[in-house]
Amino acid sequence: MRLFSHRKRAAAAGPLPTELLPRRALGTLDAARGLPEGPLALATPGEWGVAHVFGDIVDVFTACRTADVLAAPAPMPSAQAAVDNMRGYCFFLDADLAGICEPSSACWRGEPIEGHRSAIAIVVGIGRPIRPGEPGYEWISGSEQDNADLRATEIATVLTRYLGTLGYSATAHTAAASDLDRYRVAVEAGVLEAGRRGLGHPFLKRGFAVSVVTTSLELTPDGPLAPRNALQSLRIATKHWLGWGGTRPGWSRLDGRHRPWHLGRYPMEKVKRVDEPTTLVIAEEVKRPAARHNFFVRAGAGDLGPRPRKEVARFIRKAPHGIASQEMLRRLVPLQRGDAAPEVAAGVDDADANADAVKALGHFIGADMTGVCEAPTYAWYSHRPDGSPIENLHRNAIVFVLDQGFETMEGASGDDWISGAQSMRAYLRASVIANAIAAQIRRLGYAAQAHTAADDEINHIPLLLSAGIGELSRIGELVLNPFVGPRFKSGAVTTDMPLTPDRPIDFGLQDFCTKCTKCARECPVGAIRFGDKVMFNGYEMWKPDVDRCARYRITNMRGSACGRCMKTCPYNIEGVLAERPFQWAAMKLPFARSWIARLDDRLGRGEINQAKKWWVDIEVLDDVPVEPPKGANTRGLSLGRKPRDESGFAMFPPEMAPPGPDGMAPFPLDREAGIAASHQAERPAAARERITQR
Repeated sequence: MRLFSHRKRAAAAGPLPTELLPRRALGTLDAARGLPEGPLALATPGEWGVAHVFGDIVDVFTACRTADVLAAPAPMPSAQAAVDNMRGYCFFLDADLAGICEPSSACWRGEPIEGHRSAIAIVVGIGRPIRPGEPGYEWISGSEQDNADLRATEIATVLTRYLGTLGYSATAHTAAASDLDRYRVAVEAGVLEAGRRGLGHPFLKRGFAVSVVTTSLELTPDGPLAPRNALQSLRIATKHWLGWGGTRPGWSRLDGRHRPWHLGRYPMEKVKRVDEPTTLVIAEEVKRPAARHNFFVRAGAGDLGPRPRKEVARFIRKAPHGIASQEMLRRLVPLQRGDAAPEVAAGVDDADANADAVKALGHFIGADMTGVCEAPTYAWYSHRPDGSPIENLHRNAIVFVLDQGFETMEGASGDDWISGAQSMRAYLRASVIANAIAAQIRRLGYAAQAHTAADDEINHIPLLLSAGIGELSRIGELVLNPFVGPRFKSGAVTTDMPLTPDRPIDFGLQDFCTKCTKCARECPVGAIRFGDKVMFNGYEMWKPDVDRCARYRITNMRGSACGRCMKTCPYNIEGVLAERPFQWAAMKLPFARSWIARLDDRLGRGEINQAKKWWVDIEVLDDVPVEPPKGANTRGLSLGRKPRDESGFAMFPPEMAPPGPDGMAPFPLDREAGIAASHQAERPAAARERITQR
């Protein structure tokens, strides 16, 4: 729990207080001077170390270390905006440090890449080592360097593809493939320094990974780090230790990095556990939908009309940040399936130990929270997009979540030119994690399959509920977590490995959402209910008007997609100490919930924080990056908006879905029938009474 808020800190400044470090003047570093070698090799992974499965994932990224370049360069408002955009993007992708330099000739191993005068150095720190006896030790120990290298490779590759979409040539240089000395570039860019113990950084004590992106986009360089005297070092270290100014604290207890890997950063073990989800699920009444029934698929088939059909193929790809992650997400799909080893490894038949180990592994690779549950039959889709039935259903599921980023969401309206990229960044990271976990389980002799946004065969919502990640919220078909609210995306792995399931949680959300209607008030198209919950396909929920929601997200002309409900939810919190009493009261004190919801408005929570806008608004139109229409990222809170008339609210139960599991001929949406279905929807109280009388 951090002590100091970072609300006033520019997102492009990064999570660490690098502005405290003195720098040399440009050109004063002797390019001919030799530098120490890179970081010392850590312990090598053992037989079952997860590093052994990273190779296939790294190969996918390495094959994309250069990108196609659009013909025209994107407009940049200023040189500083270009720098902030690049640095901010690195931090958005979870780099610990990012610096810029004009690499000297000593950096190149051969001839410099033509036109690549700027280099962006990316550093990813290594977290604390796992202790012997800790859950997951055999899988994690010795894989720390490889894990950091994987993250650095991912960041550099995505950044390279982003630059190509902006119209600039770029190449990623990583531990797997590089045309230059990455460590020298990092020193010249001021993200590493040569000390008595070799290369390092004052804020990273446990090692690091380095990647570099060289580019034809000219960027203002940073200076190399300068020596510091003892007093300077003490003052800097003290501020870093406490997280002064809103930076990430060096004291790991202030942000959860001290906790055992299997528990994760957030104290989910302190949240009340219950036997059943807090919303009714009548399993035998849930009809498994086909992939064809997804509203984005329906838009592509023409069910929603000509404009959504045209825009659905580009609503993420019209923003360069979204394009960069989405392309890599698709390239990882072939890794989601594979054959298990012919024999089960010794010592992996204990369901309790396995559950703790996969949680530790998920957190180690980058998940913010991981849970385990049984994979009920009703959670699986009935058919794949090609119409083939889904029949081989694994009995257990591992489900995890990725925070979409509080800082970036703070600087956004929620329905602007970064919202789609927030989703794609989380989906890509989820794919990396899911593929690694699934491959690791298959190595151990159990069947396992990764499920991602690019290729999903199971509905994540029932898994998130059963695994105790959160509760269904007023937003509708969205699970909300007590620590990161609704601002996450999920990934899943299904498997036959024995796993002890977690239990659902109850943190008072049903009562809180009954008393808070902020997401409904702030929805741009009125797709979220002000009214009561209904039963839909066996689930009790505040069923949203999916037609309105999907149309707006697909056809939003002043942004890419929409996450306005996540942006304005009172549970979208920063995670500082001052918020803890209100968070506790929202969970424990029912009488305080209405007051907390009103206080959220009075504090202006959900407004745009201009200090956090690091990105440059760019739209890709006919393969040309251009300045988009004005008016994006301006939406403030609608405090005076009254509850809407919901007589025109629509819902579309399974019997109104397209008839064939794979028929892509248009099946026009019958909105009038959807409105009638909404009026006729069963109320949860009636459903409970009905099933008790059976």
